[in-house]
Amino acid sequence: MIDIIVPVFDGVEETRQCLDSVLRAVQRSAVELVVVDDATPRAEIARYLDGLAHGGKITLLRNPANEGFVRSVNRGTALHPGRDVILLNSDTEVANDWADRLAAAAYSANDIATVTPFSNNATICSYPYEGWTEAMPGTLGVDGLDRVVSEANRGRRADIPTAVGFCMFIRRECLERVGSFDADRFGRGYGEENDFCMRAAKAGWRNVLAADVFVFHHGAVSFSQERNAMMDAARATLCGLHPDYPRIVQEFIDRDPIADLRGAIDRARAARGAAEAEAVLRERAMERHGLLARKHEIEAEREELRRGLAEATAIVAERSARLAERERALDERDAEIAKLHAGLAHAESLAFERADELERIRRLPLWRLYQRLLKSNPDKTPTDG
Repeated sequence: MIDIIVPVFDGVEETRQCLDSVLRAVQRSAVELVVVDDATPRAEIARYLDGLAHGGKITLLRNPANEGFVRSVNRGTALHPGRDVILLNSDTEVANDWADRLAAAAYSANDIATVTPFSNNATICSYPYEGWTEAMPGTLGVDGLDRVVSEANRGRRADIPTAVGFCMFIRRECLERVGSFDADRFGRGYGEENDFCMRAAKAGWRNVLAADVFVFHHGAVSFSQERNAMMDAARATLCGLHPDYPRIVQEFIDRDPIADLRGAIDRARAARGAAEAEAVLRERAMERHGLLARKHEIEAEREELRRGLAEATAIVAERSARLAERERALDERDAEIAKLHAGLAHAESLAFERADELERIRRLPLWRLYQRLLKSNPDKTPTDG
């Protein structure tokens, strides 16, 4: 049995589409759809969930107050401690035997902790490329594209540095060993899956991409207004806990080890007909345009940095010249002071010498006679006759 856990807060139509797609997609595996209502402010969502629960289609957990995404996930994963789980955002759409393929990837090796599918909006697991900003690629729709992906990359996996939380299979064994998501640090959402995957990797587990699964993801429905602030805070917390995380992810992006898996999907799509082949070409042209634009941005940034460096270098050189000039002036003043000290010492030496000479003169008999004559005849000098 696999628990598919969907925390719900906002997004009326997205939530309906998500849950309907899960209920519509038939799996060989036994699955239970567990929905965690995180105190949704939308009466339409609450009524819709009540209807599904009363019909026995979902297991509904309802938070009395808004707890945040991570605590809602942890509540869902704690419901059935013996089961694997799939964490699924409420703004996704799934198709076909998607959960079976995720489970097959998860159990293709004993050390796999998490599995993430391809998606239009999944950062490092994005298709047609990382940075794609449109909705559904191509003309096939979610069901059709997922079938193509399943056929093009059947049974193919790839190691990735972290799962992406929009759709994330977690093996229970890993969850028990590594521990649940860190609700204290990431309670409102963003960054919690990356922290979990880093902890799992440090414990010897692997995170993989299931290259034969595609899940559509709208993105940022529940947290649209506060998303940027939440992401910035989560990124700072994550990097504080795992300082090597940005480097590991950037190295993966630079290597792009899943480029051939994307290429296989491109070729399979193009074989479906002229309209889909044209869509593939258009998407690759958009990617190339984006890369060129980014290249120009990087070159502009580099040129600006060079100008800044040149200006800083000139300022440093000017200040260094001023400092050298001041040091020379100080040296000259020090030399003058040294000369003055030397002159003063010489004058003091002469004064002491003259004082000694005067003292010797005063001790001579002639000087004493001279002094007596002065005292006996104060009106005359010795030269007066």
